[in-house]
Amino acid sequence: MKELSNKNNLQVLHEDNHIIVINKRVGDIVQGDKTGDKPLSEVVKEYIKDKYNKPGEVFLGVVHRLDRPTTGIVVFARTSKALTRLNELFKNRETQKTYWAVVKNKPLQNEAKLIHYIKRNEKNNTSKAHLKEVPDSKMASLDYQIIKELNNYFALEINLHTGRHHQIRAQLAAIGSPIKGDLKYGFDRSNPDGGIHLHARKLVFTHPVSKETLTIIAPTPNDPIWNAV
Repeated sequence: MKELSNKNNLQVLHEDNHIIVINKRVGDIVQGDKTGDKPLSEVVKEYIKDKYNKPGEVFLGVVHRLDRPTTGIVVFARTSKALTRLNELFKNRETQKTYWAVVKNKPLQNEAKLIHYIKRNEKNNTSKAHLKEVPDSKMASLDYQIIKELNNYFALEINLHTGRHHQIRAQLAAIGSPIKGDLKYGFDRSNPDGGIHLHARKLVFTHPVSKETLTIIAPTPNDPIWNAV
């Protein structure tokens, strides 16, 4: 895997005529929101315009999102054809998503499948994971395994089967293992950069045009805990 560019602090993991894949940093928002902060989508558009001397407006489609405090793989479409096909892939869960998370409290089992019913609270932008179905909840499923024991923390690898709002954060909090830095879900203190130790590590999907299988791996942020993982 070669790193193609770090311009604008942009770490490009894969780039072709139809898609561009970025390693998102802590604090980047994927798409514009009410904060008015410049979204990653605009930074990527500028990068494409600059690199290819494109006149006029650059097309860029947002396919999926990552929470602002998380890091890792974000895929954008560079053509409308790619956007339509990628939207279908993600909607039909024809992608394999692997995340890494660092937690303080060791889960009871070294590996397990977690099934909860996630209910979103729009008012405070959180989700709660329930063991039984409650009104307006959606089933959420993931597998995790402990991949490394650190001095005070445990690194987990998570394979996501559903894509619910704050799913990993809520499900790990529900088993008593909130993610490092995640105040919203019960961790006791924030990380200095305001982020959380949740990283979209690997994505496997079929290229929307060439149909080849792409496996993208995103390097973790450069900090002592991730470096130890």
